[in-house]
Amino acid sequence: MIEIVELGGIGEIAAGDDLAAILRDAIERCALPLRDGDVLVVTQKIVSKAEGRQVNLKEIEPGEPARELSQLTRKDPRMVQLVLDESSEIVRAVPEVLIARHKLGHVMANAGIDRSNIGPSQGARALLLPLDPDATAANLHSALGVPVVISDSFGRPWRLGVVGVAIGAAGIPALDDRRGELDRDERPLEVTQVALADMIASAAGLVAGEGAEGIPAVLVRGCRIEGTPRKAAELVRPRREDLFA
Repeated sequence: MIEIVELGGIGEIAAGDDLAAILRDAIERCALPLRDGDVLVVTQKIVSKAEGRQVNLKEIEPGEPARELSQLTRKDPRMVQLVLDESSEIVRAVPEVLIARHKLGHVMANAGIDRSNIGPSQGARALLLPLDPDATAANLHSALGVPVVISDSFGRPWRLGVVGVAIGAAGIPALDDRRGELDRDERPLEVTQVALADMIASAAGLVAGEGAEGIPAVLVRGCRIEGTPRKAAELVRPRREDLFA
């Protein structure tokens, strides 16, 4: 049975905070001894805050390419400059939409840059993705002794709405390759690779929410975890396999 438990009382996170200690305290307040099958899901937002990834927009001077894209997309030129700085490629730019390939490989709106729920003075600030979310997940996993997924919310091609996905993972096979196994009729699986970390991140979103819920960490219990741990970076489809590039 899967159980999803919110870790409340975490409060606002600031740059330099010891995120592992804060999460350990939250787990202890819930009186939940960790056990096999537990996965700690931590939202990207508090990771980025703890790692000092906030940017003051007043300090951003947009260049000419950013100004041109700003006119096309009708977005703040300072935000567009940040998107260019954080990306390896602009995938699509139309009015109100700017899709970029982030330096981490993720194809996402606005290179994952966010201005919501980032605390006081948020109108003049933006929050960037962590520099290396897999490394952060590994550090938290080592400190807390529980598998960790760092989640973010992505839109999806051809479908409306956002869902939780994993941008960092440690202690679990983020991508569970089941090719070569047999199905119930003893036919070999040929293409089945399970995005396990994404599934867990999405499940956690049922509790963490996408708005003002204020639940930045969730414990997902009862997960079936088998196989060699793999990073969330392995969930990113290689550029050569992008049929829509």
